[in-house]
Amino acid sequence: MTANAQTRILLVEDDPGIRRFVRLVLEDEGWQVFEADTARRGLIEAASRQPDAVILDLGLPDADGKTVISELRTWSPIPVLVLSAREREDEKVAALDAGADDYLIKPFGVPELLARMRVLLRRRRQFVAGEAGAPSSRVQFGEVQVDLATHEVQRAGAPVHLTPIEFRLLAALIAGQGKVLTHRQLLLSVWGPEYLDRAHYLRVHMANLRQKIEADPAQPQHLITELQVGYRIVGLNP
Repeated sequence: MTANAQTRILLVEDDPGIRRFVRLVLEDEGWQVFEADTARRGLIEAASRQPDAVILDLGLPDADGKTVISELRTWSPIPVLVLSAREREDEKVAALDAGADDYLIKPFGVPELLARMRVLLRRRRQFVAGEAGAPSSRVQFGEVQVDLATHEVQRAGAPVHLTPIEFRLLAALIAGQGKVLTHRQLLLSVWGPEYLDRAHYLRVHMANLRQKIEADPAQPQHLITELQVGYRIVGLNP
């Protein structure tokens, strides 16, 4: 995936009006769009077309979209943006826990849809680049540089001391490459399965991490909260 003309998006949506609108928006960006109106067709298209990203509705006529995500995750890391009218937090969390990368509620604004798609496509490019050759252990976002191999962190050239838990939390967010990570996913990754009911651990350590990483911890630019769902990292460069 090296140019807009080569970017392939699979749109799985049963509403023909929404499908047509989203297709026009994506094609206006120069992206190639494939369509499916059922879960079964979506999985077939994903396997045959090998798209760079998937936009997926949850309310499909033959299966819940979360089933599509779970099935897709058994054989593909392709980024998935859920586009759904379901506003409940538990629906968002369930979709993200199933393996979705992001969640956008209908009705939505075109600029936000495109911005979120660009994030997913960057993540896809980074994955492909990593597959092609050994990725560097050094990453950067804003003024912060992180060496994942040596656990060294700098901000504006000055060393930043992180506790082991703070570093594991930051490394988990970096590994997500901009994906929304739910509270459950982060607790499992950083602390382990016995800590899944201790969300307050996550809030405390995230606050401490922001104090050390963000220029203004009260208005973070990189370690972003997805309200009642989880966290994501923004502005990451490999």
